[in-house]
Amino acid sequence: MDGNPRDRYGPRDRYGRPSHRNETSDMPHRTRAQERIDELDVSSSKLLAQIEQLKGELDEARKQEAAARKQADEYLEALQRERAEFSNFRRRTGEEREQWLGLASESLIRKVLAIADDFDRAIEAMPPELAGNPWAQGVAAIDRKLRQLLESEGVSPLESVGKPFDPREHEAISNVPDTGRPVGEVVAELQRGYKLRDRVLRPALVAVASDGDGSGPSGSPGGEPGEAHENQKQSRSEHSARDQEQE
Repeated sequence: MDGNPRDRYGPRDRYGRPSHRNETSDMPHRTRAQERIDELDVSSSKLLAQIEQLKGELDEARKQEAAARKQADEYLEALQRERAEFSNFRRRTGEEREQWLGLASESLIRKVLAIADDFDRAIEAMPPELAGNPWAQGVAAIDRKLRQLLESEGVSPLESVGKPFDPREHEAISNVPDTGRPVGEVVAELQRGYKLRDRVLRPALVAVASDGDGSGPSGSPGGEPGEAHENQKQSRSEHSARDQEQE
C-alpha cells in the first residue's frame, strides 16, 4: 500500500502504537473572558459611534419627558379650571335658588303686610268704650302674634316719625306747614313701612314738615295742616286696594 502508515492510522508512539495524545494540548489555554475580549471590537471609531447613539437616545428620552411633563401640566391646568368653573356653577345655582326662594318669601310677606295694615286700621278705629272688651283684646293679641311672625322672618317696621325725610325709606303723601319742626322732618306716619333684614321692603307713607308756604322736600306734595288726617285715611285705603289688586 502507498503512503506512510503513520499518516493512515494517525500518530503513533516510538513503539509504533497509536498515540492518544491530543494535538491541541500543545496550544496555550485561553479563558472565556479572553475569548470575549477577542470578540469585542474596541476600536475608537465604533466607541464614538456608540457614544453618539447613546447621546441621541438620551436627548430623545429628555424630549419625551419634557413633552410628557407639558401634557401633564396642561391636564392639571384643565382640571383645575374645570373644578373652578364647577365651583362657580354651584355657587351661582345656590345664589339663584336662594334668590328665587327669597322672591317667593317676599311675595308672601307683602301679602301678610296687607293683613297687618288691616289690623292697624281696625285697632285705630276701635271705639274707646271697647278698650277692655275681651273681643278687642283678642284682636290685639292676634295682631301681636302676627308682628312676632314677621319679626321671625326678618321683617321689622321702619322708624319714621321724628326722622328726616329719606326717599329710600319714606314716601311723602303731604306736607304740613307751621308745625314748629325742621323742614323735611317726618311729623306723621300714614302707613307703616317695613324692611326685610337690611333691605327696604315697603317705604312708609308719611307727612313731612314744611315751611310757611307749604313746600317740603323735593318730590313731596304740598298740603294744609287739616288735611293730614284725611290724607292718612285716603292713602291707607288706596294702598290697601293696590295691595289687593297685586295679590
